[in-house]
Amino acid sequence: MSMRITNFLILLLSASASSLLATAQNEADALRFSTLMPQGTARSMGYGSAVGAVGGDFTSIGVNPGGIGVYRNGEFTITPSLKLNSSNSTYTGNATADNITRFNINNLGLVFTNAAKGRSYKTSKWKAVSFGIGISRSADFSNNYKYSGYNDSSSASEVFLVNAIKNPNEYENTATFAGLGYESYLIDYDQNVGYFKLANHRTGLNQQKSIEEKGGINDINFSFGGNYEEKLFIGATVGIPTLRYLREVTLREEDATSDPTNNFDYFEYKEKLKVTGTGINLKLGFIYNFNKYIRGGVAFHTPTFYSMNDIQDRSVISNTETYKADLGDYSGPTTLVEAPTNEYRYSMISPWRGVVSAAGIIGKHGFVSVDYEYVNYASTRYYFDAANDYFESEVNDSIKNMYKGAYNLRVGGEARFDIVMVRLGFGYYGNPYQDATMGSATLSYSGGVGVRFDNIFIDLGFVHSESTRKEQPYSLAYDQPIGNIWVPKAEIKNSMNNAALTFGVKF
Repeated sequence: MSMRITNFLILLLSASASSLLATAQNEADALRFSTLMPQGTARSMGYGSAVGAVGGDFTSIGVNPGGIGVYRNGEFTITPSLKLNSSNSTYTGNATADNITRFNINNLGLVFTNAAKGRSYKTSKWKAVSFGIGISRSADFSNNYKYSGYNDSSSASEVFLVNAIKNPNEYENTATFAGLGYESYLIDYDQNVGYFKLANHRTGLNQQKSIEEKGGINDINFSFGGNYEEKLFIGATVGIPTLRYLREVTLREEDATSDPTNNFDYFEYKEKLKVTGTGINLKLGFIYNFNKYIRGGVAFHTPTFYSMNDIQDRSVISNTETYKADLGDYSGPTTLVEAPTNEYRYSMISPWRGVVSAAGIIGKHGFVSVDYEYVNYASTRYYFDAANDYFESEVNDSIKNMYKGAYNLRVGGEARFDIVMVRLGFGYYGNPYQDATMGSATLSYSGGVGVRFDNIFIDLGFVHSESTRKEQPYSLAYDQPIGNIWVPKAEIKNSMNNAALTFGVKF
């Protein structure tokens, strides 16, 4: 029996059992899956997706379902899009850039309309009734970013150390960070000093983290509504969002001294995560024509109730120089440890939303529109199984403490010149963090053009968005602060570009 095992057996004589939920349900994912930006037709993108009081566009049924009552004809639309996103990050004074390109279908929609005509139009109070079905993209997770720098204030290997201190009997369980750290020789135990790590941050460490993200949320919408006396347009939408999120993370830490005798050369942690989910929600809304120049709209979105599934794979490879040989293990300085695939099912409830809208109609020459939306990001909740009640409470409390309610503002307009339309828009999506230094509002600038023929229309839209946030490459949940150990923050500036082309047919 090796000295490592002997030392641990002495420690475990009085240790109690514990478990660790090592999945991806955390505060960052709660915010990610609750942050929505309408990305439907190219027309709506062109005027900033300020569709709440305009209607007559398939995107509107996901913002204010009353917009389906504006339709006078049936319609089919399809919108392919190209996304080009880039990031510029700074970590401990070092700047790094990355980018990603993705192709998606933003919108596929079909609206059937039964509109009264002739004598029926004059006698009927309901001027039109419409039913819509289709898919619109409400969130896009495509993003690549990375950062690197020199750190002498902490080591990423302390993540394994903290977990071992809190879960002393998990040292052989590679499903936990304690087990990954111990089996890879990044941490060890001595009965005289307790747990310790091999990497010495005080002599300096070079750190690098890279993240590749893909996926999004597509809403399958079923909408029904009507036009009452050309004054009131009402509608309801049942939404079935499908969520898919893929992430690959690589965190690497190297000894900055190049000393071959200090028992640490490098380690690299890799994680692959796949999150899928299906939810359901209800949206209710109406648009009211005050007169031929002014419209107002109100909509309410219930929370989305998601059934979620995570699949996670993790591994650690380390080089601890002569440390293994000194313990009697002559298999070489490099060690690879792979955690078992972890699959976990749970539930999540995203925030409710309220939308108030107004539009000024300039006859057949165009319009100006504005949407005001409120979202309480702090109300997102996870629900785990009974064995993880404590972790559920801990994460949900962190969500309440980290985030807050925020408002989103979308403003846009369209000008019509015969068969040609020109559009401009602006969006402000409020900072969701209680600590304002952790992130910023997202600003979006948009424009587009379109042409209308008898029954065919083609639109081109473009949106440029910018946001800034801060993150730590790892977190150290020590029960009490230890000396001068702290984790630097990386600042990440994201630039997102979305170009879309809609082809539509009226019937």
